[in-house]
Order: sequence, then C-alpha cells, then structure tokens
Amino acid sequence: MPEVVVLGAGWGTALAMHMARIGHTVYLWTPFEAEIDEMCRTRQNPRLLPGVEISEDINFTTDLTVARRCDIVMVAVPSMAIGETAERLSGVLAGCSPVVACLSKGLEDGTHKRLTEVLREALPWCRIAAVSGPSHAEEVARGIPTSLVAASDDMATAEYIQDNMMSDRLRIYTNHDVVGVEIGGALKNIIALAAGISDGFGLGDNTKAALMTRGLNEIASLGVQMGARRETFAGLAGIGDLIVTCTSVHSRNRRFGILIGQGVPVRDALEQIGMTVEGYHAAKTAYELSLSQGVEMPITTQCYNILYKNQSAEAALNLLMSRPKKHEHEQTYLG
Repeated sequence: MPEVVVLGAGWGTALAMHMARIGHTVYLWTPFEAEIDEMCRTRQNPRLLPGVEISEDINFTTDLTVARRCDIVMVAVPSMAIGETAERLSGVLAGCSPVVACLSKGLEDGTHKRLTEVLREALPWCRIAAVSGPSHAEEVARGIPTSLVAASDDMATAEYIQDNMMSDRLRIYTNHDVVGVEIGGALKNIIALAAGISDGFGLGDNTKAALMTRGLNEIASLGVQMGARRETFAGLAGIGDLIVTCTSVHSRNRRFGILIGQGVPVRDALEQIGMTVEGYHAAKTAYELSLSQGVEMPITTQCYNILYKNQSAEAALNLLMSRPKKHEHEQTYLG
C-alpha cells in the first residue's frame, strides 16, 4: 500500500490513526519537538484528543524530508500555516510528485486564496485534491463512521484519494468542484461561530436553525460567485459539515461563539479555547471577500463586527432581524 505522511498533529493525529488502521505505513509530522516527545512517551495527544490511544503503527517525526519517500502527503495544518508549509514542501519535494491531499479548512489571510491554490502555486508538479466534510477529529480517531468528499480538477486524483482513504468506517465520495468544497469547508466555521453566539446569548433552537439555513445560503452565494457549483453546498462539504460544526460539543468554533455570546472578550475566549479557532480568522477573510466579490453576507458581516469591531451580540441580532424584507429565493443556493 502507498506510504503516507500526515502534516499537523491536531486533526492530523486522527487522520494518521485512520490511515494506519486501514494498513498504510504512516508518518505523522509536526515541527514541534515537544509534541513529538509527549506523543512518543504517552501514545496520546492529551491536549487535542484526550483519552484516545495512538497506535504504535504511527511513526512520529519532525523531519519533513520523510515526505520524499511517501506516495500521499496529507496536509492538515491550521490554515494560517499553509503558506509556510507549502514553501517548505516545495524544497523537500523537488523531483518528487506525490498526491497532495489538503484536509485543512480555511482561506489564506491577506491573499484570500483557497488553500489548494496556495499548495498548487508552491507544488505545480504535484497532483492536488481537497478533502472535506463532517469530520470531527474526536470521532474519526475512534473510528466512528462518517463520509467525506475528495475534490480535484483531475478525477483520477480524486479517485486515488478515494481508493486509499475509504474504509468501512470512512466513506469517500468524489467531486470535480474544488472551489465549492473548499469554500464550504472554510466558511461553515463562521456560521458555527454565529450558532455558538446564539447559544451563549440564550437564544433558541429556532434561532440556530434560521442562522444555519440563511448561513448556508450566503456561503453558497459567495461560492457560486467564485465559480463553485450550487449543488456542492447541498452535499457533505456544505450542509453536512455545517450541521456538525454548528451543533457538536466537539466544535471549537461553536464553543468559542458560546463564550462570545456570554460576554467573554474575544482575546480571552481565544485563550480559553486554547486551539486554533478557524472561524475567527475566516470571518475577516470572508467579510473582505464579500466586499470584493459584491456578495451580500449579513451573518458573516455581523460576526466580523462582533469579533473585530467590538459590536455586541444584541446589536448584531437587532441588525439582522431588522433588515429589509426579501423573497426567500433571492440569491438562494438552490435557485
């Protein structure tokens, strides 16, 4: 079977465990010696996956050159580390052409590029795919069933990922729509944050359902403007990932939002979560994209205002509820 290196020891730890379970030789890379030392000593990742035993079959390393011997490179670092990671891979993989699967979710800050765009610019000779869908690490690590989608411009690449990731615990679908899969994966974190704010502010299930529905609509509106297919947002990388991230106890974006809704200052809330909150970064990037693309994104805008402009949750709610009347099918993702 192909040899695999997984980059990033957060979500990447769960990925490495899955790939080892189905028979691959797996290397788990992180640049942090302390992480490696702790995982080697305890065979656990207590900060990110408490209580989950890491298989002895996984090889830990801080040496990125291990990627040269692998057939599949699975990128699962935080979105803000993608640029640096891609640059380092570019030097390491010169003369090698593995399949590069991007399982990170987000957009590059400043450039607004999708993460596979960043990887492709650094690694133009590699075959690249985006993999997304409802996949909390806490459940994938334990082998709890779910389904993901592998998207690539080259269907043979998507099918290669499908063939080498799929198991009786993880079902993989393929898709041509890389833009839609990545936009869905990146922007659902903003809506999960909004759902958390709603919960923390003491609002109800009806409120959260409305936020999720209209949030999906604005995600899809931006995605379609950027070249995505509408139907992708009714799939695993759209509504599937949105549901789990807005409702799960595992969702750090939702937990962060709950703290904000309870009145905890943004910096303190980020510190309390203690891990990367992708929705915090995505809110700024998506807000800027909405302006440059001319797409109305009211929920995203209010999240941006709360996180970056010190607006209260109550003011954001009032602004959303007092918007001008509309027909539901104006700019709908199913339209």
